[in-house]
Amino acid sequence: MKRAVFIYLLTLTTLLAQTTDCTKIFEERKGELIKELDQIDEARQSFEALKAASNALFVKQEEELNKKELELNELQNKIDEDKKRVEALIEENREILSLINEAKDNRLIETYSKMKDSAAALILQEMDRKEAASIFFALPPKKISAILAKMEPQIASEITTLLKAGPPF
Repeated sequence: MKRAVFIYLLTLTTLLAQTTDCTKIFEERKGELIKELDQIDEARQSFEALKAASNALFVKQEEELNKKELELNELQNKIDEDKKRVEALIEENREILSLINEAKDNRLIETYSKMKDSAAALILQEMDRKEAASIFFALPPKKISAILAKMEPQIASEITTLLKAGPPF
């Protein structure tokens, strides 16, 4: 029986020694885990700070972008208004130019209509054939025939061919 008690005590001592070793190992591991948890917590806090800074920067950049976009839209609207105004001025100038050209042509036609046929024939046969044809085209037919009759036949023939083809000359 002593022997059984001795074996029992020896086993108990061994188990107690092993338990002490396990507790020591668990305590050491617990310390390592606490250090790792602290490092993870610091990393999380750094990440949260970086995330907040990034979000703030993103919001600021988005506001600046929206402001620039608004400025561009306003500038585009101004450009469109200016373009419409310039187009209106161009159209108005075209109308004025058309009226001036019409008045000029009317005055020129009136001048040739009032000229003597022989004087008009001498002037028109010296002109470029296309210009002469455009003047003839605006004259009344009776005046055209009278002036062509006073011109050299070759020149009168060329102008007649142009008149037959019609404008533009």
